[in-house]
Amino acid sequence: MAFKAVSVTAVFFVIIHAVRSTQWSDTVSDGCFCKLQGEVDDCSCKVESLDSLNNNQIYPRLKSLLTRNFFRYFKVNLQKPCPFWTDDSRCALKDCHVNVCSEDQVPIDVKQNKQDIENKYSKEAQQDGHTCQEERELSALDTTLSESSKQAFKDWKDYDDSLDMFCEMDDEHSADLQYVDLLLNPERYTGYKGMSPHRIWRSVYEENCFKPSEKLHYGPDQDNLSNMCLEKRAFYRMISGLHTSINIHLCDQYLHPSDSAFGPPKWGPNIKEFRQRFDPETSDGQGPQRLKNLYFAYLVELRALAKAAPYLLQAEYYTGNSAQDEDVRNAVKDLLQIIRSFPDHFDESKLFQDHSLETLKLKMEFRDHFRNISRIMDCVGCDKCRLWGKLQVLGMGTALKILFSGNSMDPGSTVSADFKADFQLTRTEIVALFNAFGRLSSSIHSLENFRKLMR
Repeated sequence: MAFKAVSVTAVFFVIIHAVRSTQWSDTVSDGCFCKLQGEVDDCSCKVESLDSLNNNQIYPRLKSLLTRNFFRYFKVNLQKPCPFWTDDSRCALKDCHVNVCSEDQVPIDVKQNKQDIENKYSKEAQQDGHTCQEERELSALDTTLSESSKQAFKDWKDYDDSLDMFCEMDDEHSADLQYVDLLLNPERYTGYKGMSPHRIWRSVYEENCFKPSEKLHYGPDQDNLSNMCLEKRAFYRMISGLHTSINIHLCDQYLHPSDSAFGPPKWGPNIKEFRQRFDPETSDGQGPQRLKNLYFAYLVELRALAKAAPYLLQAEYYTGNSAQDEDVRNAVKDLLQIIRSFPDHFDESKLFQDHSLETLKLKMEFRDHFRNISRIMDCVGCDKCRLWGKLQVLGMGTALKILFSGNSMDPGSTVSADFKADFQLTRTEIVALFNAFGRLSSSIHSLENFRKLMR
């Protein structure tokens, strides 16, 4: 009988300990997500509604759409020099740059021995003090292109040149432009850290973000944005949301050492890294708000796609394969129908409401700040990071162009296909718009996985 009593008591304490441990674990995990509920700041839409919309409807459609040839190849210039300072990355860009080639040339296909690659990513090689050589390997781009793709690019260029392009990117015809296969170069951990990326984000926030006080510096976020007008708050939240999305991708696709000394590396979520970036105790209390800003950025780009839907439904999505092009058009139509049916979009009509000189000046300042941020992306000292930074900033810039530029783009309106004389998107802008939105969508989807893993 005494034995039974002791057993019952022991079981009782085990249960109590388990309950307390579970409660503590939930408290730790909920710390990161404590603000991911209710209305998104300066919007009427709720986080819960966006989670349901994205994870159940938009994310699976985008994941499939972005594998299609029209969207998987991004035309980009990765050779532009930094216009603000000399590159100061820990590993010199010259040692891991992408060989420049014209569209009718074959990029050099550098193949490495499989065993050499496996040795570089063994457990011993993944200790904290990884070398520059490892960082170069992680950040280097895979420039492999099939012969059929290279021939297709010639046809794409001929087709694009036949169009009346209203809005061209500055270096659209530069010899330094090249196509990059985004599927071969996914956004994930590259080992790019230290002073170089800190300098990038410091320049973005301190020199090109609106601030309620000049005393605020890069690091702790702006605790109180109420002293700023809606337009300036929106700008800050978009940039913060973009930054958050990038950090989530690095945490979600993190390089883990192999379980064996000779096995290949593994990519997957890193809970410790996620907590370091977003837990209140390790982020000056700002991590949860940064996560919420992700939803603001998502809403802005969601609204841009809805507004441009009539225009995008008329786009050709030309790759030279009529059957595949028709499949892409149908997939785009399906996605845009879901987006347009969402009842609670971001309302851009509340921004830049009057036509006063002060409002016009603010709009110009808004645009110039964003242009500067796009130029800062050319200072990123990691090829893959630069690629995805340029793509996502261009995608967000294209969304802002849709929302706020041209007489045919009045706030609250939609972009009709009949407005092509006044409004035009290049192929590169369309590719960036959809892929940038895909990155935000992927980040929100990843949050649900992190929430489950941390509990």
